Amino acid sequence: MKQIHSLLAIVFITFVACAQQTESEIKAETPSNLNYTTEIVVSDLNIPWGMAFLPDNSMLITEKSGELIHFKNGNKTLIEGVPEVYPRGQGGLLDIALHPNYKENGWIYLSHSSKEGDGDGGNTAITRAKLNGNTLVDKQLIYKGAENTKKGQHWGSRIVFDDTGYLYFSIGDRGNRDENPQDITKDGGKIYRLNDDGSIPNDNPFINKTNAKTGIYSYGHRNPQGMTKNPFTGAIWVNEHGPQGGDEINIIEIGKNFGWPIISYGINYSGTSFTDITEKDGMEQPLFYWVPSIAPSGMAFVSSEIYPEWKGNVLVGSLKFKYLERLVLENNKVVNREKLFEDIGRVRNVLQGPDGYIYVAVEGKGIVKIISEE
Repeated sequence: MKQIHSLLAIVFITFVACAQQTESEIKAETPSNLNYTTEIVVSDLNIPWGMAFLPDNSMLITEKSGELIHFKNGNKTLIEGVPEVYPRGQGGLLDIALHPNYKENGWIYLSHSSKEGDGDGGNTAITRAKLNGNTLVDKQLIYKGAENTKKGQHWGSRIVFDDTGYLYFSIGDRGNRDENPQDITKDGGKIYRLNDDGSIPNDNPFINKTNAKTGIYSYGHRNPQGMTKNPFTGAIWVNEHGPQGGDEINIIEIGKNFGWPIISYGINYSGTSFTDITEKDGMEQPLFYWVPSIAPSGMAFVSSEIYPEWKGNVLVGSLKFKYLERLVLENNKVVNREKLFEDIGRVRNVLQGPDGYIYVAVEGKGIVKIISEE
């Protein structure tokens, strides 16, 4: 099944700023009018949250409801032995990533909502397992947010490996902005770094802090649902949902405080203010922020020669406005934005595959591939 969408590469400038630039410095450029379209490669998916390519170029896809799908040669097979999820609000079976040395060790990593541990409700967990035929085996729970809650929001849950083999993942503030993000003794509102087996690296920033969650790498985050490694620098980039306004892109650095909720460019959903400052000593400014919010989810750098006009750019999915956004970078500053594939649907994830093509997970539709019309 194929569905073709004409590319609407319409430049737009709204009330946007970033830490090192004002909105007037984000230059408009002539619409690119590139001849790209989208082709559905995996149809009939509900909320495809995570994607990972196996060495044979088949695809593993997580459905938020709890299913893990193996897509190969046009067929979808449900994988057995998937970790049980705590189905609450934004929680479920979320991201998936392969170990960088997957061909040698076979480890697959999943983020999911889990009710393991003390207290009612659940929190974000990371499980690793191996695929034996159509079944996950050797399952190991390697991290679990300790403070269970019945709240359904802000699970975070992206997973990325860096160039040295460390595992990074996100947990959102779990709907408790006044306690979790700024408290390093609590899970939530953090980016974590682990060794691949779940142990804590001995140079993590809070390894010697009393009662700290030693897996924490950075803190002061709201709900990071996009995370990717910059293939040109090796740095870990995240995007995260603000409240009403104030969605952010941040480059993660060891031990840094990214400010939520003490500083923010957003306001409450009711329209009231919860902070009157946007910067403070000891707190990091975002690389870029959106006002109004676009509700960013998956994020990927373009390094492929298939899209020469986009190489070095960042692609971010918009859940709210149902398009893919292209951010043009110069020296780690956003200098232009473009809307791609308007009204494609709620973009949940975006990934550059091993074949160099960009794959986009769209809620209620499936996985689409960006191809040339030529």
